[in-house]
Formats: sequence, C-alpha cells, structure tokens
Amino acid sequence: MNESRSLEDNSPVAQLDGKIPPHGTVPFQLTGHRARTLSHEEAEKLAKEQVLVSDFKQLKLEKDAQKNWDLFYKRNSTHFFKDRHWTTREFEELRACREFEHQKLTILEAGCGVGNCLFPLLEEDSDIFAYACDFSPRAVEHVKQNPLYDTQRCKVFQCDLTKDDLLENVPPNSVDVVMLIFVLSAVHPEKMCLVLSNIYNVLKPGKCVLFRDYGLYDHAMLRFKSANKLGENFYVRQDGTRSYFFTDEFLAQLFLSVGYKEVINEYVLRETVNKKEGLSVPRVFLQSKFRKPERET
Repeated sequence: MNESRSLEDNSPVAQLDGKIPPHGTVPFQLTGHRARTLSHEEAEKLAKEQVLVSDFKQLKLEKDAQKNWDLFYKRNSTHFFKDRHWTTREFEELRACREFEHQKLTILEAGCGVGNCLFPLLEEDSDIFAYACDFSPRAVEHVKQNPLYDTQRCKVFQCDLTKDDLLENVPPNSVDVVMLIFVLSAVHPEKMCLVLSNIYNVLKPGKCVLFRDYGLYDHAMLRFKSANKLGENFYVRQDGTRSYFFTDEFLAQLFLSVGYKEVINEYVLRETVNKKEGLSVPRVFLQSKFRKPERET
C-alpha cells in the first residue's frame, strides 16, 4: 500500500494534482475526513455546469438502466475491470470478524460484476462461502462461466437491489460481511436507501457493510461535460451508465436513516500516474464501514 496518513489542513499534497512526482518517490495516498480541495479552474468549471439533462431523458435512463449495464458487459466482457486483489488488504474486517482461525464466513457481494473481487477472495480464503448478485444478467452469466466458479463455495444470481428481495436467495440474518464496492454510485440517489434496506435484512446483527465508491471531486467527476449532469454530484456516461460522487455526510445520512451505525467513514485521496502524458491525476474515494446493531432499537 502507498503511504497513508491523516490529512493536514496545510498539506500541499491534499490537492493531489500536477506533474509526476520526482523519480524514486512514491505517489501519495491520504485518508481522512477532509474532501479534496478544488483548484480555481476546477471550481469555475463546476460552477458553470448548471444545466441538467432533460426529465424525459432522465426517465429513459432509469428505465434502461439494466439494458445499459448489460450492453456494457456485452462490449467489454470480462476485460474492463482489473481483479481487485487489494480487497482483503484494505478491508481487514474480512479477517478480523472471525472469532477463531478458519471460522467459516458467509459474505455477500452486492453488485459483483464479472467476479473481479469475488474470485480473488475465494482463491485467497478457502473458508469463505459467498453469495453474489448483479443487476446485469450478462455479468452473472460471465461469473457462472468462469472456471473458478464452484457452486459449493458460492451462489450467484441476478438481482435489482432496488426492488428484488434478497431474501429470495439469501436467508435472513445470515451474512457475516456485505461488500458494496463501486456499486451504490450507479444507483439513482432516490433509490439508494432501498439498496441499503435490502442488504440490512440479510446481514447478521452486529456485522458490517464494507463500502468503497467514488468520492466528491474525483477526477472522473471533473471530466464530465455539462451535458452529462443529471443532478447534484450525479452524472451519465456516454454509454448510458450513471455515476454518483459521494460526500461522507451524504453517505452517513443514507446508512443511518436505514438503521446502521457508523464505524468508519473517510475519504481516500490518491494519485494515479499517467506516465505517457507525464501527469498525475487526483482520485477520490470513500471507504467506509457501517454496522447493523446487535439489537433493533
């Protein structure tokens, strides 16, 4: 892992912007509760982006959401996302929640895509049984066709988390850890609570949702044109898929409104180096953990 430290108010690297660091230095990764600070040019650009996509087109995007993700996986198959081997390293909860060594864990990956997180986890930890679901039927088929797919160790199924009841495939209060990684950002903000409520029903009391997704002022957000804006911090890509960029306050509000308790909720600011262009670009993520209470209040 790259260097990690709490953000300081006067830290010049908090901007995570500019040229490649000198040869031999390590790109920074910062964690903390301060959002990224925009440059003057970036702030001006966002201030000008006030025109939203029409209501008609927004309704069509919502109606076609599943189709657009299915087309995404048709175009990209299993080649677009890299396998996420960082998952156990950054989410020690997967190890820490065990009461004894080799204890069997049941996890749910909500929004598994084509298995870029699922299969590395199953390879690394033989004591995991995984439920995994995705919005896209095509993505689910890619998972099932993977040579590593084993019905003794995982169950994958298609699910629209905003309306399909997880209890049809997962027993109530049976999951030790839920992983929600780069998924909630693709859901319309008005429906995000439905996803969190759905997950709540299958999570064991006292257990956690591990969350990682796009944060406010991530480089991907700054690249969108004004014609792609759907609402505050909410954008549509050229292929019709959508992306929301979270603040820590908004994310906490979502989880707490459903009944979760906050454990950790912080920004991860890092730089991605584009060696070809000689630039480093700012990436901003939220990495968080929310717990289902031991008892209902």
